Amino acid sequence: MLARMKRLAILALLLAMPSPVLAGASGFTLVNGTSGALSGVSIRRSGTSDWKPLGAAPAPGASGAVPFNDPDCAFDIRATIAGAGQATWAGINLCDVKSVTLKRDASTGPWVDYD
Repeated sequence: MLARMKRLAILALLLAMPSPVLAGASGFTLVNGTSGALSGVSIRRSGTSDWKPLGAAPAPGASGAVPFNDPDCAFDIRATIAGAGQATWAGINLCDVKSVTLKRDASTGPWVDYD
């Protein structure tokens, strides 16, 4: 009986301890904040060369849902913008975001806004 009580006490302690938070990217909404149509949208983990099609290419001002799941957080997104050529948005943090708005200005280059 005493051994069982000890096991229950240890189990209660383990359950009460905070568990580690697992980081990772999950589905998000991609918003086209550029002035042109997007094509050839692809994604890669930052620091790698393995580009994969993203599957969303919303029209200017529109958005599209991106089903996504990866244990990492930092990614690069690349797309061709009609009338402006190819752009790469580097170092995008996809952990804990609802949406990513791709923006580009001819003088300042590409950047993202998060929600």
